[in-house]
Amino acid sequence: MNSFFKAALAASVAAMALGAPLAAPVAAQDVAVQKPLAEAPYWNASLPVEQRVADLMARMTQEEKLAQMVSIWTTKAALQDEQDFFDPAKASELYPDGIGFFTRPSDLKGPGSPRTNTPRSIEDSIRYVNALQGWARSTRLGIPVMTHEESLHGLAALDATSFPQSIGLASSWDPDLVRDVNDYIAGEVRARGVHQVLSPVVDVARDPRWGRIEETFGEDPYLVSEMGVAAVEGLQGVGTDRKLKPGQVMATLKHMTGHGQPESGTNTGPAQISERQLREMFFPPFKEVVDRTAIDAVMASYNEIDGIPSHSNRWLLGDILRGEWKYQGAVVSDYFAIEEMVSRHKIAADIPDAAKLALDAGVDIDFPDGAAYKFLAQLLGEGRITGAQIDTAVERILTMKFNAGLFEDAFVTDMAPALASNGPEGVALARKAAEKSLILLKNDGVLPLALPEGRAAKPTIAVIGPNADIARLGGYYGIPRATVSPLAGIRALVGDRANIVYSEGVKITLDDDWWEDKVELADPAENRQMIAQAVEAARNADTIVLFIGDTEQTSREGWADTHLGDRTSLDLVGEQNELFAALKALGKPVVTVLVNGRPPSYLDVAERSDAILETWYAGEQQGTAIADALFGNVNPGGKLPVTVAREAGQLPNFYNHKPSGRRGYLFSEASPLYPFGFGLSYTEFTFGAPTLSAASIAAGQGVTIRVPVTNGGRMAGDEVVQIYLRDDISSVTRPVKELVGFERVTLQPGETSQVDITIRPDAFAFWNREMERVVEPGTFTLMAGPNSRDLQEVTLTVTQ
Repeated sequence: MNSFFKAALAASVAAMALGAPLAAPVAAQDVAVQKPLAEAPYWNASLPVEQRVADLMARMTQEEKLAQMVSIWTTKAALQDEQDFFDPAKASELYPDGIGFFTRPSDLKGPGSPRTNTPRSIEDSIRYVNALQGWARSTRLGIPVMTHEESLHGLAALDATSFPQSIGLASSWDPDLVRDVNDYIAGEVRARGVHQVLSPVVDVARDPRWGRIEETFGEDPYLVSEMGVAAVEGLQGVGTDRKLKPGQVMATLKHMTGHGQPESGTNTGPAQISERQLREMFFPPFKEVVDRTAIDAVMASYNEIDGIPSHSNRWLLGDILRGEWKYQGAVVSDYFAIEEMVSRHKIAADIPDAAKLALDAGVDIDFPDGAAYKFLAQLLGEGRITGAQIDTAVERILTMKFNAGLFEDAFVTDMAPALASNGPEGVALARKAAEKSLILLKNDGVLPLALPEGRAAKPTIAVIGPNADIARLGGYYGIPRATVSPLAGIRALVGDRANIVYSEGVKITLDDDWWEDKVELADPAENRQMIAQAVEAARNADTIVLFIGDTEQTSREGWADTHLGDRTSLDLVGEQNELFAALKALGKPVVTVLVNGRPPSYLDVAERSDAILETWYAGEQQGTAIADALFGNVNPGGKLPVTVAREAGQLPNFYNHKPSGRRGYLFSEASPLYPFGFGLSYTEFTFGAPTLSAASIAAGQGVTIRVPVTNGGRMAGDEVVQIYLRDDISSVTRPVKELVGFERVTLQPGETSQVDITIRPDAFAFWNREMERVVEPGTFTLMAGPNSRDLQEVTLTVTQ
């Protein structure tokens, strides 16, 4: 039982003790549905999953098998009544052989903005899922439906807790936090009767023009691996037992692979990546999750690699994923990706051709609608695919469902846990996650802001900017019960101890709806009038706190030619730079707070701000966390999970480049604006010389590095000890440095900690010229420090 379920149970018990009314029980007819063939072995939970699958497969018709390979989303209205509720009669008419999967039961009619496609209430979502499962139970074999939701940084539904976007969670450099957040998300999802989520994203992101960079854990394969493993462990439970426990959900690992460095930085673009790069940079997070967790679903990526789209890539999904890595679970398609092999990639003449390519490559499930796999029956009849291929896919699907406990626990019988979602525990965890994600990029001494004591004169603080009076949540967002904007957080913290003046300054886009196709920048003339108003509002202020960055429209998933989200420029859009310049001209201290989804390549802001706080999209409690950081109740300790380029001409720009890279440019600097792993603090940390547990090890052994870290300031704070490695001489070129270990530690003023970090044996291995994984004897340089730039070195010898 995960933390959310424990908290919900405690709340129910407390409510009963106080005599408070409980939530209305779920209607008996929703859950009391007879099991068809109730004595058949496949209903016997005590039998091994393999035996249950074999028994059920032997009873299924070909039509029933094919039905398991598709999902429903954009066509869900066809099986709903006039009130948008599930209609069993319509379902039986349209899908007499059942349905394998159901996409996002929390929305009313399929894809679309919550503004026009109002999400279901918690109660209606549960009743809908129960009705769906009740109908499934009434089919000939009673095979339950696997429902799934988007839950990248919180359940994307009504009244669910919203946590920082993934790039913010990665900035915590705290896998335990990521595990706890995803454990809580799992509880909120499972309480609504949903057993699968499309999360986490473990794409290694190496191009900030790409609008989906906010959905990732950053640019480094080791950091992404550790965060990805922690996320899956939070969702599914720790360990490799594939059977879900109460309160957990099945994760879906996205997107296999190369998705994070698309050509030209445009979503779904070709991944111009060699096999060596795939194995060194892009495969590791997927392999680590496969090796260390019970992952049962992997999603193929939209892009092509070496001319072969991933949904048709037998080498990628077969030889590597299922062959080398021994993955046993299912492969699901990304939404509409099979059809895109016709419309976008042009490798199939029609949808049936694309369906054959996907099935041949090992794609088991067609999300979100089964638009391609509805042709499998035709392909079978034509002899273009085999019954054995269908059986293999359906066996994997049924294994998922048995592992999920759907045959025993398909119905929600108590609404109380779901109705408790986004409660005090979730709010507290969202606040903690927001606090730990904040990164101090610059501070000339203006932060933390001071508030007077007693009768001292009140300072005037101007809170300015388009991102001050709104809590931006980022893509794949839910709708929490309440959000705290930065302005609201500052006002609540300050109370009557300071005068707060506010002005929006500029508008960034005319709309900020992530779902809306068209994106229009706000009118420049109107913005310049607003800038003049902001200058007047701030004229008599003691300090200006400026909130700028992105909206959910200016950096997002570009999922269609009519719905773009990638950018050529890395700088601020609209008149935000003009706003900054006008405020800076007042001669006041300017604290710039960045609210954004992409790395902040804002040159003028970086050079002339007195302080800069990077917050990303910090979730529903962002305003409280940001206010606490600005006024010193929280000491920022986050670190960048990406390198921040100075300009687009430096791209791709990542820290773990090869020795021949980054020679330099005419008329421009080669160094990044901010290095990978960078982040400051309100206190001063010093690093002692690193030492090794052994000066020499044999190949196949690991080593422990000890790093003394001292807090020499007057404030408690967090530091992230980062360990990098360089293979000094190797038979193929290796990165100049690569992250191999890290630990976030909290130190009190004057405290010194001896931080021990174990480097795993595999860290010294690489792919040689024959594409074999080997450790070559020789010397390795290990580097320790607070970021990828400021490092102290020690040499290790590795013998044969």
